[in-house]
Amino acid sequence: MLRRLFSNRRGFMQSALAVPGIGLGAQTATAQRKRRTANRDVLAELGVQPFLNAAGTYTRLTASQMPQSVLDAMQVAATQYVDLNELHEKAGDRIAELLECEAALVTAGCASALTLGTAACVAGSSVDRIRRLPDTVGMKNEVVLQKSHRNGYDHAIRNCGVRLVEVDSARDLESAINERTAMLFFLNHAERDGAIGHEEFVRVGKQRGVPTLNDAAADIPPADNLFRFTKMGYDLVAFSGGKGLRGPQSAGLLIGRRDLIEAARLNNSPHSDSVGRTNKVNKEEVVGMLVALEEFLARDHDKVWKEWEQSCKRIARTVANLPGVSTEMFTPEIANAAPHLRIRWDYGGAQLTAEQAAEELRQGEPAIEVRPRFSEGLEIAVWMLAAGDDRVVGRRVRSVLAAALRRAA
Repeated sequence: MLRRLFSNRRGFMQSALAVPGIGLGAQTATAQRKRRTANRDVLAELGVQPFLNAAGTYTRLTASQMPQSVLDAMQVAATQYVDLNELHEKAGDRIAELLECEAALVTAGCASALTLGTAACVAGSSVDRIRRLPDTVGMKNEVVLQKSHRNGYDHAIRNCGVRLVEVDSARDLESAINERTAMLFFLNHAERDGAIGHEEFVRVGKQRGVPTLNDAAADIPPADNLFRFTKMGYDLVAFSGGKGLRGPQSAGLLIGRRDLIEAARLNNSPHSDSVGRTNKVNKEEVVGMLVALEEFLARDHDKVWKEWEQSCKRIARTVANLPGVSTEMFTPEIANAAPHLRIRWDYGGAQLTAEQAAEELRQGEPAIEVRPRFSEGLEIAVWMLAAGDDRVVGRRVRSVLAAALRRAA
């Protein structure tokens, strides 16, 4: 289904060569970096240290890199003036068509999508209510969620002046819904942590007439998640634009019910007296998000997945003959669901912990960031690496482990 959306193979191949991590072989990481630094390198002027991203799409580590075709489209948009409301509307219509949903809105990241989705459920399209948020007097102002779904990002929901009501079971959920309930919130990557699954959560929302919002920020791949949750019945779904979709890091998507998306747009910039006025999305980001989505849907996902697996295997082979070293490939079940490599060794014999190894990789040349989880070994994400960088990572990891083994000898 995804491949039917785009048939221009030549255009896809040209853009795919510029996508870090696809690994089609025609463009090395060195060539990419030379092209990027042909112009003024402000990062170098400031003394900001770049690194190879073997960690994944963490916001703190600036997530992903955009394909050249996305950068080109943003550059063209930057040279023209448009009506921002018109652009939001038409880009949203195109995105909704691509994702087979009623409506869509480009937001200032996934956190912005959560704020705007909540505002749509609380204030709706009422100008008076929009202007009063976060003052919710006289409005529905409670959001119900599972206690296990509380997280560091739900401040984006509370920005709208709502009270979060925590529940532990389906029975609790039913009991918590009342005339003040504005929305039911579900944190997708915490699905297995709670007693209420997707289907039951959506069913309760439909039966009680309360909108449901699913935060699926980091849950691309798999690509099917772009369609799955709206078809499942969620009224709103939020995605990060700068992670697996490889759009602008400061962009995101809110998709779902047309009336709620239209209300979210009214609660958003450029409408000046609104809770979302601070969540400005410029024309370049709207265009970049649309093009990134088109690129993503056109991608041969099976081929890219195999390239990621090959990268894991190359790194594993590089360290395989070191004494006491073992490797395994794994895929996180939900968030960042792409092939990763876990490397373990005899910590006592090597006198090196995974966290210490990560610090040595960070301080070396080139600097490398790995996944910041060390309880089971050194975890390496390959899907944000540029073509050829897996070999560099493998050599650096081998060097760090070999040095520790020599020290222990």
